[in-house]
Amino acid sequence: MDKSENIPLWSPSEEDIKKSNINKFISYLIPKGVILENYEGLFCWAEKNPEEFYESLWDFSQIISKTRGKKIVEDRHLMPGAKWFPDAQLNFAENLMIGEDDTDAIIFEGEDQTTKKISWIMLRHQVSIFAQALKADGIKEGDRVVAYMPNMPETIIAMLAATSLGAIWSSCSPDFGVQGVKDRFGQIEPSVLVACSNYFYNGRRFDCLSKIEKIISELESLKRVVIVPYNSKEEQTVTLKKSISWNNYVKNFSQANITFKHMKFNDPLYIMYSSGTTGIPKCIIHSIGGTLLQHNKEHIFHTDLKEGDKIFYFTTCGWMMWNWVVSALSRKATLILYDGSPFYPNFERLWGLIEKYNVNIFGTSAKFIDACSKEEIILNKTFKLDSLRTILSTGSPLSPDSFDYIYEKVKNNVRLSSISGGTDIIACFASGLSVKPVWRGEIQSKAIGMKVRVYNEDAQEIVGEKGELVCIESFPSMPIGFWDDKNNEKYLEAYFKKFPGIWTHGDYSEITKNNGMVIYGRSDAILNPGGVRIGTAEIYRQVESYKEISEAICVSQEWNDDIRIILFVKMVPGEKLDDQFIEDIKNKIKINTSPRHVPAKVISVEDIPRTISGKITELAVREVIHNRPVKNKEALSNPQALNYFKNLKQLER
Repeated sequence: MDKSENIPLWSPSEEDIKKSNINKFISYLIPKGVILENYEGLFCWAEKNPEEFYESLWDFSQIISKTRGKKIVEDRHLMPGAKWFPDAQLNFAENLMIGEDDTDAIIFEGEDQTTKKISWIMLRHQVSIFAQALKADGIKEGDRVVAYMPNMPETIIAMLAATSLGAIWSSCSPDFGVQGVKDRFGQIEPSVLVACSNYFYNGRRFDCLSKIEKIISELESLKRVVIVPYNSKEEQTVTLKKSISWNNYVKNFSQANITFKHMKFNDPLYIMYSSGTTGIPKCIIHSIGGTLLQHNKEHIFHTDLKEGDKIFYFTTCGWMMWNWVVSALSRKATLILYDGSPFYPNFERLWGLIEKYNVNIFGTSAKFIDACSKEEIILNKTFKLDSLRTILSTGSPLSPDSFDYIYEKVKNNVRLSSISGGTDIIACFASGLSVKPVWRGEIQSKAIGMKVRVYNEDAQEIVGEKGELVCIESFPSMPIGFWDDKNNEKYLEAYFKKFPGIWTHGDYSEITKNNGMVIYGRSDAILNPGGVRIGTAEIYRQVESYKEISEAICVSQEWNDDIRIILFVKMVPGEKLDDQFIEDIKNKIKINTSPRHVPAKVISVEDIPRTISGKITELAVREVIHNRPVKNKEALSNPQALNYFKNLKQLER
């Protein structure tokens, strides 16, 4: 395989371009007097004419609404402050429940081999009866309905039922601890909690009822708790206060036409949460219309999702990718859901599901791809992946070596699209594109219809240099704000403090000569030895290529009136970090990056702390090595890992 930076790893064929949704949209614009030659022309036109672009996207994606209104946006240049489609009225669930036939809308497989298939007509039926039950409980627009659930069909059914009534949805996965749930749901005072009695992970069954009982006692606002059996064949007796089983909750209702509550475009739909590693999680409110329109844009143009496609994103209900992939229902795509460990009983589990269900689009994390690469799983000789045309990766930067692995060991004619955005916008600032080549180590494209730039410290736009990822004009999926945030103080502090009036996302990034992007890590984790800014991902790319190293985390340590780089590595069981290996690591970093990137210390640790969504947390480690308190350990899935970074003698010299 040629790894030259001048040769793309994948390029679309003329037929790919002809059949793409982008090409169809370009043709759709012609009668409107907009003549564009290719995707580059489309991106340029969309950026210069955002009102016309989003109006055309609304029509092209066939958004269902009571009214759209003539006004596309008020105060477009205010950020925050712009109001998109201020007169529109619509319902989110109505736009996702577009099928009425017996083809599959959702296919679920659990780690324990539990399987469920739900057709479009069955989905409509189950949403209808759950919505009736919620309405009978007095749930109305603006009320909060929350879930403590695995990634299973009932979670989607409950969300659609709640949002059909105009209620606000929020969710956590069942691996969250009681305090983590309280820190999130406790702020928004939910009326109804939907929770699963148990779940499976890595070959073990985890009972949730004891945690649910404690959660109920912590959330005084709850009026009803609906307990869902993981396997619908299980007999279930519910004895917790305020609780009722799913089957008993809906048993007195029968299928009826759903009356969708039409809401304003900018009314709340979802409440998402920041990681919470620096304090109580911030509650980020996303709008009905902004979420729908943005997800339509990304599914249609960036993912090239088509009706009848099967899309499988490995996610939990505590990660924004769950919300993102569920919106694929609006394209009449089939959702493939999996709940459990991606590595149980072996590293081939998810790839087997792709073959089994003829998945067209598969999404996962960069860490998953890296783990498969280190295990040297050769998939192109094991599985028939003929249906698979796109792999999406997010959660952290995808290393160039992981690009090589996919094309050498998985499938040589797949489009591998690294994507990047966040919970903050429930969407992407940089994404894939089916009509553009894939370059090693790069995200293919900036997001269409968004003025994404990279700024230096003087707020000057730069290309081919590293700086802050920013968006310089408003866009529909900007948050409404934060929950209980007087005068938007926390909201402004989070995104508009560095460059007033400019969204600063907090990613250390670069726009490449191919007009793609590279993300080097979070800006608040940037290393700054001798005043030189270094992204942690630059170091991770070198270190994690070693098969002997399971994972790494890199932080800065204050030292002699400057800072020095400290690299911690978690070794694969049976491997040792000796002086020779340390020297080899340092040399590799020096040769492939620069002498400035070389860590002062390389230290072996038994574990590395992660957030509940699976991301390593440099900030928490940085606090520990400086003997400062970590403000919210409940945000970590393995807080005990912090103990391995305390009082290290190696850091005293």
